[in-house]
Amino acid sequence: MAKCAICEKAAHFGNAVSHSHRRSNKMWKANVKSVRVKTTGGSQKMYVCTSCLRSGLVERA
Repeated sequence: MAKCAICEKAAHFGNAVSHSHRRSNKMWKANVKSVRVKTTGGSQKMYVCTSCLRSGLVERA
């Protein structure tokens, strides 16, 4: 679910490395908000990441 409707930023995966250097799986999720957005046909509710909101790629309804 954590996927931006504008830039398609989504979760990515890597390793969490402890102090003793043991590795376990880790997941970073995008900071996605549910926002009502102005579109050509009116307004629509979609998931948008905060970087798209701050940069002005989307206009709130």
